[in-house]
Amino acid sequence: MPALAAPRPFTILLVNANRCTVPEPVFPLGLAHLDAALHKAGHQVRWWDLLTEGNPVQQLPKDFKPDLIGISLRNLDDVIIRKQETFVRDVADLITGFRQNLGCPVVLGGSGFSILPREALEFTGADYGIVGEGEAPLLALIEAMAKHEDCSEIPGLVFRQAGRVVINDPCTFSREAVPVSALIPTQLAARYLERGGILNVQTQRGCAHRCCYCTYPVIEGARHRRRSAEAVVSEFEQLQRLGASYAFVVDSVFNSSETHVTEVCEALIRRRLTLRWGCFLRPQGLTPELLRLMARAGLAHIEFGSDSFCDDVLTTYEKDLTFADIYDSTELARATDLDFCHFVIAGGPGETRETLEQGFRNSLKLGGAIIMAVPGMRIYPGTSLFKRAIAEEQIPSDANLLNPAYYISPGLTLELVLESLKRFASLSPNWVVGDFDPDYENLVKRLRERGVNGPLWSYFATAQRLWPRTPSFSA
Repeated sequence: MPALAAPRPFTILLVNANRCTVPEPVFPLGLAHLDAALHKAGHQVRWWDLLTEGNPVQQLPKDFKPDLIGISLRNLDDVIIRKQETFVRDVADLITGFRQNLGCPVVLGGSGFSILPREALEFTGADYGIVGEGEAPLLALIEAMAKHEDCSEIPGLVFRQAGRVVINDPCTFSREAVPVSALIPTQLAARYLERGGILNVQTQRGCAHRCCYCTYPVIEGARHRRRSAEAVVSEFEQLQRLGASYAFVVDSVFNSSETHVTEVCEALIRRRLTLRWGCFLRPQGLTPELLRLMARAGLAHIEFGSDSFCDDVLTTYEKDLTFADIYDSTELARATDLDFCHFVIAGGPGETRETLEQGFRNSLKLGGAIIMAVPGMRIYPGTSLFKRAIAEEQIPSDANLLNPAYYISPGLTLELVLESLKRFASLSPNWVVGDFDPDYENLVKRLRERGVNGPLWSYFATAQRLWPRTPSFSA
C-alpha cells in the first residue's frame, strides 16, 4: 500500500492587531515565535502589522489567498481607568473584513485573548481561538484542517460546538520555556526601530508569584519555565544584527532565579554584545554582586514592580515583600548607577487614606526615585482580585470583563485617589501621574528623532521638574 502524501504546506497570514503606542510601540514577540514554529514545519507565512502597515483588508494583493489567518490580541484595552479605550471591537471589524474578502478561517490568540477567550470569541466572531502557549496548538489545528480531521481534542483550542463555545484545557507547557527562538522579519524590525519602538526578548515563561491582580500565571502558567542562556543570548544577537541598540526583557520578573540571571548575563558578556537592555525586576533578593554583573552585561534600566510603599497594602496585594525590600533594592540600583523606576497601583485592596499618606511618606525615603503611579486595579478573571471584587459586590459574578472594570478599595473613591496622587506629584515631581499632555508628547517625539532609545520615564520626571503643572488625570 503506497504511503499517504504529507499534508500540503499552508499559506498563513499572521496579523498583529495591537495599535498601542504608549509609552512606546512594542514589537509583537509572540507572533515572532509562532512564525518560527510555522516556518520550521514548512508552512508559508506572511506578516501584517496594523501599527506600521495600516488595514490589511484594503491593502493586501487581490491574488493573496491564505488558508488561515492568525490574529494576535495583545491588549484587551488600555488599562487606563478614566479613558477605558478597548481594542476588541477593532478586531471584530477586522475579522468581518477578512470574511468578506478572503473567506478563510480566522484564529485568535495572544495574551489578551487568553484572559477572556469565551467573551472574545463570541464578540469578534472568530472561528477558533487558542489559549495559553500557541505554537503546538496552532500546528495541530493546521494539520487537522489539512487532513480534514476532527480538531476538538486539541489542547488550548477554543471553538464552537452545538451552539456553544468550548474551551479546551491549555496544552501542557513544554519544559523549554519557548519552543523555538523568535524569527523577526528584518523590514518589520526596521519599522519599529524607526518609530522609536523597542525590540524584546523573553528568557522565561510563567510566574510563580501571586500578586492579586496579575494575569501572568493565568496566561503562561504558575511556575517559571526558563530558557537556556545560549538560546536567550542568540536572540539578543539577532536583535543587534537587526540594528537595535536597546532591548527589553519581557519576563514577568527577570530575577525569578539568581542562577538564571547569572547564566544569561555571563553568556552576554562572553559574546561581547554592545546591546543595552532593560527588564522588570522584583524588588527583593537582589545583591550588589548580581546587579554589578547585570550592569556589565548591558543592563541600563530597571522597572520595579513595587505596587505600593506601605507594608499593609503590600500584604493585601499579595506581593510577599516589604517596603524594606523596596528600599534596599533602590539603594542597590542607585549604587550600581542604574536607571530605575517604581510602578505603583494606588487604591487597590486594603488601601485607605492613611495608607496612601504612608506610602507617599515612604517614597520620600527613596531619594528621588521615579515613581509611575496609576489609580485603581483592572479586574481580570482567574485572579484573587476577581474573587474579592465579587465578594464585595463591586462586580457581579457573571460580569463580562471585555468591558473594563476597576477595583477601588471600599471607603475610597476614584476622585479621592486621583486628588491624593495629584498632591503627591505637586510635592515631589519624581511622581509621574496620569496621561502626559502635548508638551510631553512633543518631548518624546524630539528625543526619538535624536536617537534616544529605551524607556523615557526619566525624561518625563525631568520635564515635570522643569515645567511643573497639574497632570491631566485622564488616566
